[in-house]
Amino acid sequence: MFNRTKKRIAGASILTLASLSVRAQGVQGITAAESSLLAYVDPVASLCLVIGAVVGLIGGVRVYIKWNSGDQDINKELMGWGGSCLFLVLVSVIIKAFFGV
Repeated sequence: MFNRTKKRIAGASILTLASLSVRAQGVQGITAAESSLLAYVDPVASLCLVIGAVVGLIGGVRVYIKWNSGDQDINKELMGWGGSCLFLVLVSVIIKAFFGV
């Protein structure tokens, strides 16, 4: 029969082998998640740019309409729409820089 030390060594070796198997599976899962996440970075960044362009066009038309109607509040409207366009453009650049694409 096994004495105590042999049982401990056998138990430790079984736990070590089991943990190595789990680590290998964890690394494969992380690699798969990384590759699938990187596949979405370019489309999301492009979508942000397209949304920024649409917001810019809508904002430009609204500012033009206010300007032609003689509104005195054009600067606030222009800064609001311009800021939102700038934000969306910067988000797309930051997303690409963050993920290294």
